[in-house]
Amino acid sequence: MNWDIVEGNWKQFKGKAKEQWGKLTDDSLDVIAGKRDQLAGKVQETYGISKDEAEKQIKEFEERNKDYRP
Repeated sequence: MNWDIVEGNWKQFKGKAKEQWGKLTDDSLDVIAGKRDQLAGKVQETYGISKDEAEKQIKEFEERNKDYRP
């Protein structure tokens, strides 16, 4: 998954992220704005998980959505 594309189409990807991480608020997702490192940090903070676990979840998210074209 190319994060430049994700960042450029974040409004479309926001729904996919919300499906994956339902605890993330719309405001949080707006702040993240498609930036992978911001997403990792917010997932880590919101769910109280380690950085490694957040990265693992994001990799799974990337794999599940690799063919998604907004």
